[in-house]
Amino acid sequence: MTTPAQAPYVEVNGHPATEDDLRVAAFFPYGHFTAMQVRDGGVRGLDLHLARLDGANRELFGLPLDGGSVRGLVGHALEGAGVVDGSVRVHGLLPPGEGATTVMVTVRPPVRTAGAPQSLMSVPYARAVPHIKRPGEFGQTYYGRLAERAGFDGALLTAPGGVVTEGAFTNIGFWDGTSVVWPDAPALTGTTMALLQRGLGPAGSVRRPVTLEDLGAYRSAFVSNSQGIAAVHRIDDRPFDVDEALMGRLGKVYEDAPWDSV
Repeated sequence: MTTPAQAPYVEVNGHPATEDDLRVAAFFPYGHFTAMQVRDGGVRGLDLHLARLDGANRELFGLPLDGGSVRGLVGHALEGAGVVDGSVRVHGLLPPGEGATTVMVTVRPPVRTAGAPQSLMSVPYARAVPHIKRPGEFGQTYYGRLAERAGFDGALLTAPGGVVTEGAFTNIGFWDGTSVVWPDAPALTGTTMALLQRGLGPAGSVRRPVTLEDLGAYRSAFVSNSQGIAAVHRIDDRPFDVDEALMGRLGKVYEDAPWDSV
């Protein structure tokens, strides 16, 4: 469930990125971002993305980040790239000596997870300040690559005591036969996760502590991120059923989420 490595079209504060712009972003990466899939100029859960950006900007820099301005910058970048569909990232940065947030928008070709069932390797790593989505996470990349070299599709991050938190680049949910269970642990609330929570409602989506020892209590599992939803068929050496009915229900909830124009 990763974005293909391809040079993006990049704008900074509404103009095509210069070498100096990219140099600043490379050498002063302290910041935050959100990733979204755009189709025909629309985004599912756009309000969630804008709220994430504003909240993170206030926490990191003490500055608001106006949602209307962000929408305009995303639309401008799509126009500059000559596309209406794309994988878009919006980064908030505050270079040294600057008093206003620098907004960098990157546009790549659209992607969607193939939906193939995933295998996950549990690893002993929990992100610092996990509720903020930010670039350059060494631990996530390190353990994700380690899992792939071991023959897995990705990594499952765990805190001390085997407490399940999130995937390296995904949220993880479990099915107990009645409700979707999201680990009640420090983690990023992904926009797809939030859309599923909205659509499933309080009876169909709950938060509960989950540990590696608890995994036998769940029939099925899945991961989600901005690229979509995929079943999990194995965590370490523990198999999970691929519940087609559950995946169909989750897929419908996600597909029913409205598109908002940027």
